[in-house]
Amino acid sequence: MAALLVALSLGGCGTRQAALGSVPVAQAERPASLRIETLPFRQGVSSVTVERLGKLQACVSREGAGLVTEPGPVEVYKMVCESGRVFMARCELRQCRPM
Repeated sequence: MAALLVALSLGGCGTRQAALGSVPVAQAERPASLRIETLPFRQGVSSVTVERLGKLQACVSREGAGLVTEPGPVEVYKMVCESGRVFMARCELRQCRPM
C-alpha cells in the first residue's frame, strides 16, 4: 500500500517538470511590466572603498563594485559576490556604509 502511494506521488513529478520545462525562460514572452532592467557596469569614485567593505563582509567579486545611481554626493554601489549574494553600500560624500 505504501509503495503504491509513493509511486503515485512521484509519478506526477515528471509530468509537471515536463510542462514547466517546455518553454525556456530566455525565450518566454514577458509583459513589459515584468521585464528585468540590467544596468551596465560603471565604476565610481568610491568603488575601491566599497570593495574593501565587501571583503570585510566576506564578499569577493570578480567585477568589483559598480555604481547604481547617478554620480553625486550620495551614491549607491552594488557588488555581486562569487557566492551569489549581493552586497550593496551607500556612500555619502565618500563615506561608505553597508546597506
